[in-house]
Amino acid sequence: MAQQNMVSKHETTQMISDFMLELGIPAHLRGYQFLRSALEMCVEDMELVGSVTKLLYPDLAKHYQTTDTKVERAIRNAIEVSWDRGNGDLFEELFGYSNSPEYTRPTNSEYIAVVADHIRLENGLIG
Repeated sequence: MAQQNMVSKHETTQMISDFMLELGIPAHLRGYQFLRSALEMCVEDMELVGSVTKLLYPDLAKHYQTTDTKVERAIRNAIEVSWDRGNGDLFEELFGYSNSPEYTRPTNSEYIAVVADHIRLENGLIG
């Protein structure tokens, strides 16, 4: 159910990549590729956010010829790096709290849901 209004898949991928870099996720991490693909899938179908372990990780694992566990761990690592090094003001805007030490980082599901929703809203991808 693609709800993209006259935005190509390439443009969506570019928006996601740009935003991931703003979030402080280095492109050299294995989790970067997994997370970008996860966000692409969730931007297109937000229902996947509710089935991260049942649908999203297995689909990614199959696509990248690896295991669900490795996908989950790589995404978690990318999010941890982002949370540790990223823009606190941006995290405050997105999550309602910053990446300062008194707050724990969001779960993979929370992170994916919030970022995918933000990308959809900011880029008019909600039909």
